[in-house]
Amino acid sequence: MSPRNPAARFADAAERAAGRARHAVRDRVKDIRKEVRRPRTGAKRTVLDIIRQIPAYLRLLGGLLTDRRVSVVDKLLVAAAIAYIVMPIDFIPDYLPFIGEVDDVFLLVTALQRLVSNAGRRVLYDHWSGPRSELSDLNLQRVLQAAAFFLPIGIQRKLRRVAREP
Repeated sequence: MSPRNPAARFADAAERAAGRARHAVRDRVKDIRKEVRRPRTGAKRTVLDIIRQIPAYLRLLGGLLTDRRVSVVDKLLVAAAIAYIVMPIDFIPDYLPFIGEVDDVFLLVTALQRLVSNAGRRVLYDHWSGPRSELSDLNLQRVLQAAAFFLPIGIQRKLRRVAREP
């Protein structure tokens, strides 16, 4: 076939177009890989700090269980949060290093936010042995965002539901 043959010209044009499309797709894949979120060291550090403080948070929740200023509904929430944190098998099993505790932290902070709004910050401070800044709205929100970074959306929704409806 000669280059003047319409079929050959069409085949050459199709091959060039396919080559351009392959290159465009390859370039787009490279761009997407660059855009994919990688764990921020700040988020991981934030979650690890809270994981180390889980015993202090469990003492806080235990104190809230016996406090008369906390409503019965919120006490059920506290009991559910304690059970969830202590149980090794939950949405993400605790035997998985780091990520196994992230869902515990997420639920803990969500429950604390509800308790702050319902029972009041003063009630939480009365049972908290750590620095008060740990229970500030900004810090709780920062921890929640850091934990959410590592959790799939479906698990976040389930944990929020658990924290809202004891």
